[in-house]
Amino acid sequence: QVQLVESGGGLVQAGGSLRLSCAASGRIFSIITMGWYRQAPGKQRDLVATITSGGTTTYADSVKGRFSISRDKNTVSLQMNGLKPEDTAVYYCKLREKSSLGPEYNYWGQGTQVTVSS
Repeated sequence: QVQLVESGGGLVQAGGSLRLSCAASGRIFSIITMGWYRQAPGKQRDLVATITSGGTTTYADSVKGRFSISRDKNTVSLQMNGLKPEDTAVYYCKLREKSSLGPEYNYWGQGTQVTVSS
């Protein structure tokens, strides 16, 4: 079983910065991607940024140029600069893994609240 533990959320004023981190532990065979998603109240969970095992990154259009995703072994981080009130949401870490027997699985963290005040 894989566990994901997130940290770094909080309350910040518009224009400020936060850094989220997510540490994965447990039986991890082969990481395909790690990433961040977010869910605002009453809305669906949306992709924020992902990074593949090879280092290829993907960003939502709304965060390009402001957010930066990075990975160090089993930890993925999200540096968020120029935060806007519309970035307010619960941020979830996701890990997609290929198991030793071949099937792929998704694992999610418990979520961390990010609140940006105007």
